[in-house]
Amino acid sequence: MCATNIPGNERSLVIRLIAGDEEAFCELYAAYKNRLIYFAMRFLKSREYAEDIFQDAFTMIWESRRFINPDTSFSSYLYTIMRNRILNHLRELASEDRLKEQILSQAIDYSNETNNKIIANDLQRLISHALKQLTSRQREIFEMSREKQMSHKEIAKALGISVNTVQEHISSSLRSLRMYLEKHSVTDTDLILLLICLNL
Repeated sequence: MCATNIPGNERSLVIRLIAGDEEAFCELYAAYKNRLIYFAMRFLKSREYAEDIFQDAFTMIWESRRFINPDTSFSSYLYTIMRNRILNHLRELASEDRLKEQILSQAIDYSNETNNKIIANDLQRLISHALKQLTSRQREIFEMSREKQMSHKEIAKALGISVNTVQEHISSSLRSLRMYLEKHSVTDTDLILLLICLNL
């Protein structure tokens, strides 16, 4: 059972970690888990994202353990990794918002508000019909990815199938949607598909 408080011999734990001692890694992981997740949640407002970033940070700690300097503050090193990953995640979220705006601006002409609503509604109806053309398993996986924002690994685990099978179903779904939209003379189908995948 890993400890839940920072032990007084942290330096010796770090030295053992550098040597590849999994028990030392486990103790450091447990000792920092709650405080680092709380630290990340202050910025991300999401425990799920905070836990993902914490897991990524400690994965990096393990993979780069040979480069850790045991004579410097392990705590400072760890917080620096967390801070950088939090900043990167916030940048990604901001970029995604800008991308959504760009896709919308290219897919729909904003010059006429009434006409825009008609186009948008027609497009939404077409997308709904296109999704109905998928097989039940394709639609299930596609919606888990698009609406529930589940990763391919999470979908595979939930359905008891391989990650490759999930990826194949999503690729097939996108091909079917593209063919359906092109058949109905929808322009910029690649933009529309990206729009769908971003769950707009």
